[in-house]
Amino acid sequence: MDAAATAALYTSHVLKDGDSFLIANGYGDIAGPAEGLFHNDTRLLSVYRLGIGDGRPALLSAAVSRDNAFFVAHLTNRALSPIGDTGTPEGLVHIARTRLLLGERMYERIACTNYDSRPALLPLRFELAADFRDMFEVRGSVRKARGEMLATRDDGSRRRFQYRGLDGVLRSSFIAFSQAPRAEDGAGLDIELRIEPGGHGELYVEAGIDSDDAAPSRARFRQAATQARLRMRHRRRRGAHIGSNGPLFDEWMRRSRSDLALLTSELPSGPYPYAGIPWFSTPFGRDAVITALQTLWLDPGLARGVLQFLADHQAQEDSAFLDSAPGKILHETRKGEMASLRELPFGLYYGGVDTTPLFVMLAGAYAKRSGDRAFIDRLWPALRAATAWIERVCDANPWGLLDYARAEASGLANQGWKDSGDSVFHADGRIPAGPIALVEVQGYAFAALRAMAELGRRRGDAAADAWDARAERLRAAVEDKFWMPEAGYYGLAVDGDGRLCEVLASNPGHLLYTGLADAQRAHAVSERLLSNAFYTGWGLRTLAKGQPRYNPMSYHNGSVWPHDSALCASGIARQHGRETAARLLRSAFETAVHFDMRLPELYCGFARRPGAPPIPYPVACLPQAWAAGSPFMLLQACLGVEIDGEHGVVHVDRPRLPPGIDDVRVRGLVVGEERVDLVFKQFGERVGVFSESRYANAIPVNLRS
Repeated sequence: MDAAATAALYTSHVLKDGDSFLIANGYGDIAGPAEGLFHNDTRLLSVYRLGIGDGRPALLSAAVSRDNAFFVAHLTNRALSPIGDTGTPEGLVHIARTRLLLGERMYERIACTNYDSRPALLPLRFELAADFRDMFEVRGSVRKARGEMLATRDDGSRRRFQYRGLDGVLRSSFIAFSQAPRAEDGAGLDIELRIEPGGHGELYVEAGIDSDDAAPSRARFRQAATQARLRMRHRRRRGAHIGSNGPLFDEWMRRSRSDLALLTSELPSGPYPYAGIPWFSTPFGRDAVITALQTLWLDPGLARGVLQFLADHQAQEDSAFLDSAPGKILHETRKGEMASLRELPFGLYYGGVDTTPLFVMLAGAYAKRSGDRAFIDRLWPALRAATAWIERVCDANPWGLLDYARAEASGLANQGWKDSGDSVFHADGRIPAGPIALVEVQGYAFAALRAMAELGRRRGDAAADAWDARAERLRAAVEDKFWMPEAGYYGLAVDGDGRLCEVLASNPGHLLYTGLADAQRAHAVSERLLSNAFYTGWGLRTLAKGQPRYNPMSYHNGSVWPHDSALCASGIARQHGRETAARLLRSAFETAVHFDMRLPELYCGFARRPGAPPIPYPVACLPQAWAAGSPFMLLQACLGVEIDGEHGVVHVDRPRLPPGIDDVRVRGLVVGEERVDLVFKQFGERVGVFSESRYANAIPVNLRS
């Protein structure tokens, strides 16, 4: 196998719609251990491999369309057996596999064109299987027992698969073809296409949940394609749009927007960004809140959908297994067999210490950005319950900190955003005793309390002053317990014995974003984050080089996470000016160039070397919502844009443009009941901002230069 063929086998291409997603290799085949057609955390199709005769076709190219609606693989034939006296030489039949996902079903067109002067007979072989494995099994979990795989059933051009789970649920899937097979066996089926010289032949395929007996056809494919394109276009058009004089920069912005559109599901509560594919294509609390914060200035509607969904699923009772308590906000939800059987707690799981304060933070930011008081009024009971949970946990901590300790061994050991088992530790590498208070979580709690105080005053809530006072007490506790004078930096966490984890991690950068840190200390943190210990040239490491457990190839202990870098950059911009944000945005952009204009979930934290690309993390999710949202947060940090929707004013603070970009346009920015187009232009050393409103009323722009 040549290098290109090998690369195609290990290159994943993703489609998603709602609660379904599909992962295939460059040939369009489902063949690898993590590939498949999934719905509700269950793999409906585990093998779908196309062969021609005894071999695989040759790959010309493969890509997902710019709007993420279609996957297209261009293939050609190997030498084919003769019809009569002659065969078809290699490379004379073009095969285009065009695929889309709509609802619970995959639609595919296999279009073949014969460029030979003689007829071609294509012996297509389809290998097929469905294993109905739970997503956690696909990730590597070993179960003591599984349910029963039932016999497959062939009905002409349709093959049906069935599995009866241990939960008693009968799960069914199918794959159907527009042409009846010539032969079939337990592993798959064979279909022959005869194509005349210069002729064209098509085969249509559908797969998914076994819900009807409709046959695949050209008309059904075209109808599904139209719907898929329109649905994706609707999601991509949500919010304001970015344009510039840099074509490649614009392509990055468009690709990031398309990835967010791909990951966003339309739920009854509103739009909700699922965390990432393949492992996290489900609602996560933390990821969605941060994604909404990243894009809030452009699209407040996404934040509203996130807030409503999380309020609807707020915990109402205590459960050690689910790590829930009244007022707590959801960490993640799953719908597979293992969650149904409670083999794992993730059906509705609340084991995240940061999601609850982040939820309140987002509500405060949304209220300021949108001026939507009516929505906040409806959300107020959920916000008060969430804040009460924060207060109860802080009151139980000897130092007034927001901490966590998992209630049962089946839950997550670490419950901040760095949730791997070895991500929190002391300077000698020891794992600390719980409960654990993470430094960035205190910043979130501080911002949440400040937000509640501001919202409470607008509503005339008597608790507003108490929330402000509690926020200041928390600030004082953080400055006292976390600051390391000799290092000039904040520690990672305080353990259950009150001992500080004196580790240099990126987490304190989030304190700068929330505004908790003392100005002088914030400046010191910024300096350290921009040093070679953290800054790789591609982004900021999660752990400083030389620290215990440092490993640039690890998940959380030295890798680069784009969302983490973006949060830190937003905070650093307030201390070092917006030139630093522009520098980090350029690093992220240059990284994306090496990843097909996308930022993955994470990548390795090796230092940048001349002529060498960033080194990927092998099993990173791509796309990932808060990675796709990071460019927009970085750009906002450069431009210094803050929007007061309640008063209908846009504030622009000391704007800077990304390196190499002379003008940036933000089109269709919603401000209160109006829309405005903002234009940022470079004039020597300064950046000017102009309003080009195409709408009824002019929006005032308050520029601080």
